[in-house]
Amino acid sequence: MSAHILSIGTAVPETTLAQHEVRDFFARQPGYDRLAQRLVHAAFDASAIDTRHTVIAELADGGSGGADGVFVDADGCLVPASTGTRNAFYTETAPALFAAAARAALRDAGVAASDVTHVVTASCTGFFAPGPDFRLVRDLGLPLTTERYHLGFLGCAAAFPALRAADRICAAQPDSIVLVVCGELCTLHVRASPDPEQIVASSVFGDGAAAAVVSARPDLRRGDSLALERFGTAITSEGESDMVWVIGDHGFTMTLTAEVPRIIGREIRGAVADFLATDGTDAATIAAWAVHPGGRSVLDRVEAGLDLPDVALEASRQVLREHGNMSSATILFILQAMLRDPTLADGDRIAGLAFGPGLTVESALFTKRMPDRA
Repeated sequence: MSAHILSIGTAVPETTLAQHEVRDFFARQPGYDRLAQRLVHAAFDASAIDTRHTVIAELADGGSGGADGVFVDADGCLVPASTGTRNAFYTETAPALFAAAARAALRDAGVAASDVTHVVTASCTGFFAPGPDFRLVRDLGLPLTTERYHLGFLGCAAAFPALRAADRICAAQPDSIVLVVCGELCTLHVRASPDPEQIVASSVFGDGAAAAVVSARPDLRRGDSLALERFGTAITSEGESDMVWVIGDHGFTMTLTAEVPRIIGREIRGAVADFLATDGTDAATIAAWAVHPGGRSVLDRVEAGLDLPDVALEASRQVLREHGNMSSATILFILQAMLRDPTLADGDRIAGLAFGPGLTVESALFTKRMPDRA
């Protein structure tokens, strides 16, 4: 009996950033020479992002708040806040975002908080203990006996290991109802730097959270659901130093080199073929693709590497356009769109791909199910 994603809920902070305003904000930071300014304009304009969301209200309206703040000073310059300051802000603001996504998922699934048996959380943009898993129990009124698991620092690919853990729990305990929540505050770690890799990171990351209710109980499948068929993981032959996420004195530092899209483009066909071939599936049988939008160039390379039609990654491009890269939460935003997509029929298969530090490729295979034939 397969576990199913019964619903997906999402949440983003109130502050919306227009990409052109953030571009101009970074271009006028001190220490940016003409070359750095040209790189800022090139990276932001080529990002295929219109808006992002942030917990840092000081970044609104191009950082023109006009008063000294924690992250932006009165002159509109980014403050090199310490890691402790950034993490304290994560501790203060992340739980509400986790809870908002979880409440939406539970409401859409028609599942009471008191019925949840397990919580699996994932995040890589902050740490505190007792952590997000504990706070969900308190904030949502889950049973105090709820089993909790937290996956930390797995980067953008963490949602699939979290769903895999939920699937394993449901296989071992078929009556389980697992709440999976991924939440990231990526903008806490943006910095003013003329370094090309930091400019690229500043151009793509946003904040958001997403939650999925997972269970193998047939009686809970009242609406469309996604059956969890199987998962795969692979480490590429190179890329260990090309996608890196480390803790520094002034926040977490993302290394995202230009080699990442090229490595993905070279290796994605073999990784996907190996994953799908497990049960004789091939790309031709896949109705939809849920691909983590690490950036526009990543999506372009996946599309070309798998010979996909132009429209195949539209859901991923739409989420990138509206929210940017929200790390681990992003793929759940994409799966939510597919869960609600009326053009996907009962039995249609969805292949998921996400990329994490290493370079690691996480894969997942889902089947769309309708309530009358689940």
